[in-house]
Amino acid sequence: MVDEASPDQQAVLQKYKSLENQCRQFVTKITELELERNEHDLVIKTLTPLSPSRAAFRLVGGVLVERTVQEVLPSVVENRANIAAVLENLQKMLEARSGEMKEWKAKHNIKTQEEAQAEERKMQQERQLEGQSEVA
Repeated sequence: MVDEASPDQQAVLQKYKSLENQCRQFVTKITELELERNEHDLVIKTLTPLSPSRAAFRLVGGVLVERTVQEVLPSVVENRANIAAVLENLQKMLEARSGEMKEWKAKHNIKTQEEAQAEERKMQQERQLEGQSEVA
């Protein structure tokens, strides 16, 4: 019932949704970069046993360029290391933002629909158990 909520409650909810959205964006970017890192791992694994003078093709700015394995492999390894560093930073940022979101949620007693429904089911089960014990 957001319509009935006070402006303060709406601001609290807005902040929570913003934090939640930021976490979702971090997860999306992390997933994307993990796939890219895995592709780099596959390329490194494929190129490593090849002769350094063998032709290798690399996509640079949307253009396929012919180089040698000796020229391509170091840049692929460096790119993979950079991706790994960015992934590590994003993981830390996600953990910090998730912690902030949990603190905000606890501080303002925010419950998601799933949590509210689970709590309601639990209360109904407890009432049913109480009713059964009174009958017995």
